[in-house]
Amino acid sequence: MGKTFDLSGKVALVTGGNGGIGLGMAEAMAEAGASIAIWGTNADKNAAAVEKLRVHGVEAEGFVCNVADRADVEAKMAATLDRFGRVDGCFANAGVSGRGARSFLDIEPEEWRRVLSVNLDGVYHTYQAVLRHMVTRAEAGDPGGRLACVSSLASVSGAARNEHYAASKGALNAMTYALAVEFARYGVTANAILPGWIETEMTERTFSNDKFKQAAGSRIPVRRWGAPADFGGIAVYLMSDASAYHTGQLLQIDGGYWRF
Repeated sequence: MGKTFDLSGKVALVTGGNGGIGLGMAEAMAEAGASIAIWGTNADKNAAAVEKLRVHGVEAEGFVCNVADRADVEAKMAATLDRFGRVDGCFANAGVSGRGARSFLDIEPEEWRRVLSVNLDGVYHTYQAVLRHMVTRAEAGDPGGRLACVSSLASVSGAARNEHYAASKGALNAMTYALAVEFARYGVTANAILPGWIETEMTERTFSNDKFKQAAGSRIPVRRWGAPADFGGIAVYLMSDASAYHTGQLLQIDGGYWRF
């Protein structure tokens, strides 16, 4: 990749990094030389992901963490810093899908809160913990940092019967804009990644619907579904020094779906 995208000496934190898009990003960054901290709720999946990452000859560690639990986030941030000494980039990828209500009118308050507690509050908790560290480093003469959350095309389109999920992701976009402005003085950039239709464990139920696959698939100009590996390049770029002037953006990774 050359020196421009050499991540040696950098530490990336990836929430929800033990599978799907998160692991796709983590593997690419590890291949580029970054040390990786994985936060996930499943210890066995964390361990399997760490094994894959260490194949690239980098330091990697998994931490069981529920990002919706503020105390857990703060404890795992302390543990991550104890293990790696620093965090240069945070990829806030942990999230849950909506449970397929028939209508907005059928979304119960408990279900609304479940989705927002992970998808929105979880990023809030994570980013606050990470930014305190990054600001402290900057004030000590070591500025710089990368924030990248995984939003969704649902945040900019009409996601019928999935308003809770769309609301959580739309809020991430707005948060990204504000963070990009507030923390630029510390050398910290903030961007949001908007995946299109990606085959992962989270979307398994959706992709089992043949009618959906035919309808949505015909709208993807590159003529295939997305895969976790498709997010490796954007992760390496955002983590690298090459992206130092790139902030406050919504980056669509969707095979052209949104434009068609």
